[in-house]
Amino acid sequence: MKNPLVSIIMPVKNTAQFLNECMDSILNQTYKKWELLAIDDGSMDNSLAILTKYSKQDNRIKVFKNNRKGIIEALRLAYSKSSGEFISRMDSDDIMTEDKLTVLSGNLLNAGQGNIATGLVQYFSEKALGDGFKNYENWLNNLTARGSNFTAIYKECVIPSPCWMAYREDLEKCDAFNPNNYPEDYDLVFRFYLNGLKIIPCDKILHHWRDYATRTSRTDENYADNTFIKIKAHYFLTLDYNQNKNLVLWGAGKKGKSLAQILIKKEIKFYWICDNPKKIGKHIYDQKMLSFTELEYIDNAQSIVTVANSNAQEEIKKHFKALGKVANEDYFFFC
Repeated sequence: MKNPLVSIIMPVKNTAQFLNECMDSILNQTYKKWELLAIDDGSMDNSLAILTKYSKQDNRIKVFKNNRKGIIEALRLAYSKSSGEFISRMDSDDIMTEDKLTVLSGNLLNAGQGNIATGLVQYFSEKALGDGFKNYENWLNNLTARGSNFTAIYKECVIPSPCWMAYREDLEKCDAFNPNNYPEDYDLVFRFYLNGLKIIPCDKILHHWRDYATRTSRTDENYADNTFIKIKAHYFLTLDYNQNKNLVLWGAGKKGKSLAQILIKKEIKFYWICDNPKKIGKHIYDQKMLSFTELEYIDNAQSIVTVANSNAQEEIKKHFKALGKVANEDYFFFC
């Protein structure tokens, strides 16, 4: 396959203030064989007018309306209108580097089917970025540079939603955009993992990721923490939970409690441990809190860790290592 058509799928809603910059970055791609399927999801600003203007200037740009049906329906509509051998996604408030499609398509061609191409990302904002964004960016980029993204899949979404490319056949194998599960980008990444796709290592910044107060990931309830815990629990129990082992939950904070409620509702037995002396010995949801030191006495344990503090996580890793436990087999970090 030489110079495959790349279909870029882009939902749009009320991003007029950023949309010209986004569209120009697509038009300026060094890779020219692409089509953009832009879906306006009932914007209240002049996003649709901007998209229409660009579509009249370049017939590779195809614009459709979705009337506020939500991002998953927008993705489905765009995908149904696409015809590319390669599929990629874009956010309408972000910016592509000019070589993004060249690098992603080249890496995907070289690796062949069964692989996902992605690249490094860089956050930017009109206001100063907090440490959380920089830490996430560094963490994500370190995984991508090594192609080891799936080793940390239960911590956060390990593939940036607007910076991946896949063969159409592979996306179809993963059920594309059909599931109704939010967060939809994280759910798709889990399905990449479920179907055995491999990450192609990449050490180039290919996407500039904009942060601002009204960005969907900040304001939409579909991207709340409790949703992330639900999707992590669902796929862990489907993919990596070993029913022949004793499940252990480490951590009694907000995420630990949310996960405990899920396990209790599903009638899955588990031990609950923590290192907080104020909680050890007490009962939460009728479950007794044990000291983390009890872990060495629990035979054949498989642990989920919901402790978020980075220093505490390093100590927890040392504890598991001392017990001869193996990461992503005997223990999994959920944050």
